[in-house]
Order: sequence, then C-alpha cells, then structure tokens
Amino acid sequence: MMIEIPQSFVVREECQKAASQSGFRRLLGEEGGWAAFGSTTAQGKIYLAARGALGPWFLALDHAGVIREVNFPEAAITGPGLVRFEFLALGELYRFLERIYELDISLPDVPLKEFEKRTEKLPRGTEAERFVIQRIGQDIFRKSLLDYWQHRCPLTGISDPALLRASHIIPWAECKNDFERLNVYNGLLLSALWDAAFDRALVTFDDHGIPEFSSSLSDQARCSLTWISPLRLTPSHRSRLILHRARFSR
Repeated sequence: MMIEIPQSFVVREECQKAASQSGFRRLLGEEGGWAAFGSTTAQGKIYLAARGALGPWFLALDHAGVIREVNFPEAAITGPGLVRFEFLALGELYRFLERIYELDISLPDVPLKEFEKRTEKLPRGTEAERFVIQRIGQDIFRKSLLDYWQHRCPLTGISDPALLRASHIIPWAECKNDFERLNVYNGLLLSALWDAAFDRALVTFDDHGIPEFSSSLSDQARCSLTWISPLRLTPSHRSRLILHRARFSR
C-alpha cells in the first residue's frame, strides 16, 4: 500500500493537527512519508502518514506498553515503529490517538517520574511531611487511573468525578516501593460504593473481571452493587488480584 512521499501541504497540516490535538506536539521530522511526533509528557513516539489528502490515514507506534493495550487490527503496510494501523477517516484517527495518549501518560514509568520530580526536594522527616508526600502520590495515582480507565468506572459506567475512587489492589501501605504504589496496573477506578466494598475485600474479581461477592454482604448490599460489564483486565491486573482474592471474605 502506497503512501504520499513526501507529504503534501494538506497531509502535513492534517497530520500535525491530529498529533498536536492529541498531546503529541513535538514535530520530530519526516522520513519516507512518515511524520514523527513526540510529547513532553508521554513516553513513546507516533508516526503519521496518508495515501493522499482524502486518506486513508496511517499511524505507527513504537511504545510496547501501549501496544499491548490496543485492541485494533494492524495494517498491512511497512513503515516505522513496532506496529501500524489504518483509518479511513480523520475522526477515527483522532479518537484512536486520544486513547493512545491517555495510555501513554498513565502507564507505570510516567507517574513514577512525575512523583519523583514533585517530591525530590520535599522534606520527609516528620509524619506530617510524609503525609504531604503520600497525598502527592495518591493524587498522581488517581490521575493515572482516570486516564487509563477513560474517566469512568468500568463496572457501572459512572463518570461523575466526585463519585470515582482510585482503588489500590495491593494497599498503599503494603506496596514494596513507589513504583508499585503508583503503578496503574495496581489500581481500579471504581464508583464509591464499589470502592468501599473492594477496599474491605467484600467483593473481588475473577480473572475475567466478573465480581465475586462475600457471603457476609446483605441481600440489600448485593442489590445495590449493580454492574453493567466486567472489568477489562490485563495479566498485570490479574497477578495482583490473586493477592486481593486471598483477603476476600467468602
């Protein structure tokens, strides 16, 4: 499948607009019809190309962590990066790029680097000072989960920010290091009632993301814990949920 080499003015402008509006604002150059873009907040690079001004449009990715999260057919086209995708319309490309950026800034390395940068010069001698650092970490963790889970509880669909909680699978105090405390795979974005039940191990989830309820819950509580669809879990989530299920009250 042929792409436009070099990019025409229209294709170049559309590629730059799509990248910029999705958070990849650093133009890194063009080679072989592919324009490369980076970000000051995301880890990976993206590459954009097109067959012509009317499309189709092509995206290449080089961030393995993000690629593992993407459920989209690959395009039969050679080019940069590890995988490439095809979009018939710009709107499809925009929506896909927004998701790529959300994943790129939420996967483990980025939250940890932000935490280290924000707390590097803060004192840690007193309990109050350590509490300030913990709050910074919890705020970063919540932001990462909001991005990863697309700002809604995946069980219920609730998207009201005041009703969403950043739930640790392995509790903050039991994590061995800051990387694990801030790891997006150690968290679920749950509505407040689900968070309360999950935190107390009155509900847990099997490997397919389906809730399991403790027998100690009342019928009224079970009826209140409604859900629409199971959690979309990765192997990294599942390995941590094994530990949560060990605390689960059957």
